[in-house]
Amino acid sequence: MPNSKCFDYIIIGNGLAGFQLALSLAESSFFKDKQIALIDKSSKTKNDKTWSFWEKENGKWDDIVSKSWNEALFFSSKKQLTLKLKPYIYKTIHALDFYSKAKQVLDKKNNFHFIIDEVTSIEDKAQLIVKTKENHYSAQHVFDSRITEDYFSELNKYTKIIQHFKGWIIETETPVFNPKQFTMMDYRLKDGQQTTFTYVLPLSKTKALVEFTYFTKAIVDEETYDSFIKKYITETLKISDYTIIETESGNIPMTNFPFENYSTKNITKIGTAGGWVKGSTGYSYKHTENKVTKIIENLKQNKQVSKGLFKQKYKFYDKIFLKVLHDENEKGEWIFEKFYAENTVESKFRFLDEESSLLEELKIMKSLFSIAFIKAFFKTL
Repeated sequence: MPNSKCFDYIIIGNGLAGFQLALSLAESSFFKDKQIALIDKSSKTKNDKTWSFWEKENGKWDDIVSKSWNEALFFSSKKQLTLKLKPYIYKTIHALDFYSKAKQVLDKKNNFHFIIDEVTSIEDKAQLIVKTKENHYSAQHVFDSRITEDYFSELNKYTKIIQHFKGWIIETETPVFNPKQFTMMDYRLKDGQQTTFTYVLPLSKTKALVEFTYFTKAIVDEETYDSFIKKYITETLKISDYTIIETESGNIPMTNFPFENYSTKNITKIGTAGGWVKGSTGYSYKHTENKVTKIIENLKQNKQVSKGLFKQKYKFYDKIFLKVLHDENEKGEWIFEKFYAENTVESKFRFLDEESSLLEELKIMKSLFSIAFIKAFFKTL
């Protein structure tokens, strides 16, 4: 570590965004002379989540992909769909494999420095200073994954839905799963009239992640998740003999809160804190990869670091969708049934990846046309 504790870049938080950014900086010879610090209070040695995403053919994370699928299932209370995903492949990555890869790559780079500590504040005055519980460091630019306090104090001014979930990885003694298909959403088991569904990733014929998910205003207690997961396994999957080998849980803000407004000339908010989680769905993995690519491009061209990270029309679409879910949460099943049943796989994924054409967007809007969306449209204007 440089004796002066001075760095070109400091990345606060070794999560999805922080590590993806660090790996991209490490890949480019343009940054080989830059001193880069990664500060996190955790050494990232636990498998605390699973990330899943779709992409065409081969990708940069294939060496740590634990499983992939070419087909998905969707169940509503009235309909079952089998979705052929080609030319896309749906892939899943265990967080610990991602953390381990990142640390292995960065440990070999002499210009990257891991600091196990907790950041307490950032001063952006004559000099950019990052203060931690144990020390303080200077930098030319800081990438900060900590959520602004304004999010908690001013959130009542914005629309917010929480994607919250708990999952069990279970193992059976006999083959019961089809590892060629995963279940994107299953609405046959619901918690009242709220938007809730089950997500199933078969990792092998005897192992699967079974996750119960809510898109609601408030979270529930652990026992509620557990009861629905258990009921789904026994009543829907018809499995009576299984072992829980791992659990995971989380909550993801789905909101139109303007996280992006908290980036400045010298400090770029990243990850959830930067608004990188798609407001209408909670998707983050490929969105993070795309935004990191744009940041690297901006750094190389000496542009404002956060320039061009967002497309305003998609933020407007997300805002309408969130308003519908917020005001009429029971509509979630209908919305996703229409979305998956009446649009092609390519147009759906391009829309969710924010790469769609205007014609594709108009077709998707037509498939979701309803009084609820009309009301939400005018409320968001």
